Amino acid sequence: MFRTTLKNATQSLIGPVLAGLLAAAPLAALPSSAEANEKVLQLPIRTDGPKTLDPVAGSTTYENMAVSQIFETLLENKYANPYEFEPRLLAELPERLEDGKRYRFKLKEGVYFHDHPAFPDGKGRRMVTDDVFYSLKRIADGRYQFKNWWLLENTILGFDEFKESQNASGVTFDYDAPVEGFVKINDREFEIVLREPVYRFLWVLSMFQTSIVPREVVEFYDNPDDFGFNPAGTGPFKLVDFTPRRRLIVERNENYHEVRYPAREEWSREDRRARMHMAAGQRVPFVDRIEFTMYVEDQPMWLDFSRGRIAYVEVPPEYFDQAFIRQTRQLRPEFAQRGITYQANELLDFIFRGFNMDDPIVGGLDERGRKLRQAINLAIDLDEFSEAFYNGLTVQYDGPIPPGLDGHPEGGRAPVSYRGPNLELARQKLAEAGYPGGRGLPQLQFYTSLGGNNAQQVEMLRRHLGRVGIRLEPILVDFSTLIEATNNRRAQIFGFAWSSDYPDAENNLALFYGPNESPGSNHYNYKNPEYDALYERVRVMEPGPERTALYEKMRDMLIEDAPFVGSMARTRYYLVNPWALNMRPTERYWSWFKYVDVDDSKR
Repeated sequence: MFRTTLKNATQSLIGPVLAGLLAAAPLAALPSSAEANEKVLQLPIRTDGPKTLDPVAGSTTYENMAVSQIFETLLENKYANPYEFEPRLLAELPERLEDGKRYRFKLKEGVYFHDHPAFPDGKGRRMVTDDVFYSLKRIADGRYQFKNWWLLENTILGFDEFKESQNASGVTFDYDAPVEGFVKINDREFEIVLREPVYRFLWVLSMFQTSIVPREVVEFYDNPDDFGFNPAGTGPFKLVDFTPRRRLIVERNENYHEVRYPAREEWSREDRRARMHMAAGQRVPFVDRIEFTMYVEDQPMWLDFSRGRIAYVEVPPEYFDQAFIRQTRQLRPEFAQRGITYQANELLDFIFRGFNMDDPIVGGLDERGRKLRQAINLAIDLDEFSEAFYNGLTVQYDGPIPPGLDGHPEGGRAPVSYRGPNLELARQKLAEAGYPGGRGLPQLQFYTSLGGNNAQQVEMLRRHLGRVGIRLEPILVDFSTLIEATNNRRAQIFGFAWSSDYPDAENNLALFYGPNESPGSNHYNYKNPEYDALYERVRVMEPGPERTALYEKMRDMLIEDAPFVGSMARTRYYLVNPWALNMRPTERYWSWFKYVDVDDSKR
């Protein structure tokens, strides 16, 4: 997702303002709730925020961030090592049987749903096996547009057949209908049988869309969308207020099951030097309340951090030089003197501009459409984008597989590459597509989100394409509208970023699997039977040289068909205010806020 602000005018203003704020920092007022002796954690959401708090209806980072405070999954990424998972609603890790075709699960004791009027006497009940099966079945319910069906399609024995029969014309969806692969042993134990071993399956059970929800609360509301505004889960926090596009407030769940801060030995030596282990073994959550504020623009978020009003901030690229010395990438003294710390995080990142392959102009797998998309790729200079908008802190690479994962091209450059700028070849490809010098090609529409320096990024994109005769009409909308436009296939070209859900290239390659088309994760609506057949092979393969070779073949097919312009991976820099304790920001998952504490004496 492209995020930015009016760079030149804003920075000239913010520089002296920030200096004044840093000098006057002790005057920053505490929120009224903090004055009532509550521990309150104030956090930013760097867009207009989530559209829903219903796990099965969510798909964005921002819905993940919100949903993960209220609901929980069977498995969860570890705070001390987000590239591994641990039991959360389970008593122990699942038992792998029949070479990964069958898994046996045991639920954790003492887990209760939040209180809600749907329950007898309004008191939350104990979570049981039926809740797991019900929650997964919701992903197959057409009322939720199959937005997350791609996660479990062709995975669980009998589940695809269940989906087809329950969504047939004239049929009322029956959540009590059996699924062959759901085997209940008792209220705490169950098995899930797969059609065939699927390597990613357990990772899927750590994703927020598979959170466990109570049937009574969902069915308490006549409108299926209402649950997303009146949620009740098992998570460490309960909803207080959700005002879309403005704020989200949650409070401590007083009946939260026992979860403790990671033990000292789980932290690396570097983490221990940063005192991340100091709360080891203590029960979480630490804070009484979390207050999220949605920031469509970066300027107010940056100012609120500078005033000490929010715990941390993802440093917007246009403010990098205010916080860091560019040559050394060290924090400037005026920040360090206030006790502000920083952390750098290399993302499993895929920044791209996508094409709607159903579009009659830019889409299609015929030579005309393919050569037009290749020409657009060749006209764009990603290095200039990196220097201008990301302070050079990105890796440019071919294909959709980010650095650090099997299938990423060595040195970032694949054997087949259309990465620009190569204006001569771009003009040649444009002519071969039937548009010499851009003649006869209609103006193309590019959708991206408002805020940040996106307006400036779009202008650079227009300039790059204009050099070869391609005209671009920018359409800047709020993030929710951007998601809607891609889901409904209105966006001809669109700008996004994808952060891998788990550390395996299969997650990124799934974005181009035909059956995952919009409103699923395949927003490109790319449909290539040969690619789909390869994907169906790799999704059931264990890691190894054979699978990596297929990853590389699929990567190169995508580069040739060019359903996107890319790619870039960011290193994210965060600043943390001194009153936020135990904070190590990560975008690998978003249920880590329960581990954060606050010390109001340091505000």
